[in-house]
Amino acid sequence: MVEEKTDNLNQLFVYEHDAKRLELFIRIVYSFVIALVLIVYGFVAEICMLIQWFVILILGRRSEGLSNFIKGYLEYSVHVMNYVYWMTDDRPGILPTPVKIYEKK
Repeated sequence: MVEEKTDNLNQLFVYEHDAKRLELFIRIVYSFVIALVLIVYGFVAEICMLIQWFVILILGRRSEGLSNFIKGYLEYSVHVMNYVYWMTDDRPGILPTPVKIYEKK
């Protein structure tokens, strides 16, 4: 198991008191574009999941490429949630970027 450094972690879904009114209106359009990207990305991820199912059934193991693509979709959807659900005014990129998600034990 490879241990990764976690020095530069940003906690998602943190309460922010101040909010910009202009950003509220920009968010409507921006969230629509993000939703379109999520729909297309999600559709392709579902196809990858179906293919992954057959790979596991036939070969008894997972495909790393398919797994990474599906993981990328899940990470992107979590990454944009705090903006789409009005938790922050920090706009995420429209196109997916590499993001790591950790679980505290």
